[in-house]
Amino acid sequence: MNVLHINGSDLVGGAAIAANRLHNGLLAKGLDSHLLVGSISSESDRVATVPQGHFLEDQLARITWRLGLNYINILSTFKISKHPFYEQADVLNFHNLHDNYFNYLAISSLTARKPAVFTLHDMWSFTGHCSYSYDCERWKTGCGRCPHLDVYPAVPRDNTRIEWKLKKLIYDRANLSIVTPSNWLTEQARQSILARFPIHNIPNGIDTDVYKPLNSEQSRLGLGIPVDKKVLLFGAQSLHDTRKGGDLLLKALQSLPGTLRSEILLLVMGEGGEKIAKSVDIQTRQLGYITSDSAKAMAYSAADVFIFPTRADNLPLVLQESMACGTPMVSFRVGGVPELVRPYETGLLAEPGDANALSDSILHLLEDSHLRNRLSRRCREIALEEYSLELQIVRYIELYNQLTQQMKRFSPQ
Repeated sequence: MNVLHINGSDLVGGAAIAANRLHNGLLAKGLDSHLLVGSISSESDRVATVPQGHFLEDQLARITWRLGLNYINILSTFKISKHPFYEQADVLNFHNLHDNYFNYLAISSLTARKPAVFTLHDMWSFTGHCSYSYDCERWKTGCGRCPHLDVYPAVPRDNTRIEWKLKKLIYDRANLSIVTPSNWLTEQARQSILARFPIHNIPNGIDTDVYKPLNSEQSRLGLGIPVDKKVLLFGAQSLHDTRKGGDLLLKALQSLPGTLRSEILLLVMGEGGEKIAKSVDIQTRQLGYITSDSAKAMAYSAADVFIFPTRADNLPLVLQESMACGTPMVSFRVGGVPELVRPYETGLLAEPGDANALSDSILHLLEDSHLRNRLSRRCREIALEEYSLELQIVRYIELYNQLTQQMKRFSPQ
């Protein structure tokens, strides 16, 4: 079995990390796995960049961007079928296709001779442009009159109905099986233009031998932070992303009692934490963007509570990582988050966008050590029972085998 994963990056971002973990998990099981990505950070003969054009595609982009149609200028995507990784593959696995490196119009031709899995990491695959639709449900009926043109990937002009129709046209001619990591995204996909395909719910997996509870005091000493502080951890790829709720975190921290703020240290994973550090009267330690799994496990283990103030999300890897390390979580009741942050079982949930309720949840956990300890134990149990990397890999292998057998059965002799 030879699997080719196609994604925007090999290491940067949640989808990249998830795809890379799946890739390495398959290799560990003896499968032949490769990655084709838009931007490459690692050094491996199993990872390569997708074919890329330059001048002509840049010129076309000036036109397609003004029309509000992302990515259809990328003609080089059609050359993927000539890449050795593609030629050797028995099955394709698409991941994020909206990082300005891939033309979705090529999906039908790429899947004409090879079965493909499309692992969804957000809603983009079935909307007229956005990765998350928030309160809008126009993607169910064809988009148009988009209320969120500035949502990533942003468009300057509302041709969302045209993009939606183009995606539907391509899907009608494609050979795909859909994988959704969360129950929430499964239900969204079933109401979308992807409903014609088989939809499989396979949560992303965590290496629970790496992400595990470490000694809290030793973790704090290793990070150079005081052992006597109440430690709150916040993490996102970029804190400038409004979807990740850095502004809501700021409001929640400012609402905490002043006496408590003097006892807290805020540990920040990600880029852009300077604004938070300057705006709250709380000691802050910025770790920057961390790629090391062992370093992240140390950060989770050093924290009393992990805060995730997202406005929209699928099944966030950072919440799974926090669970596996036994760190209770506080977040909002949005998307797939409640599947991980289970009230009084693994953490506490506030209603979407309610910074005061988020602050109350943080306060509750910091003041109740017995509750934190009980949640910590349950976090670890659920991570082992439901979100192990081993379980994810087994499910994907079963799906790959099913698809390749179907392809052999219906291929002409």
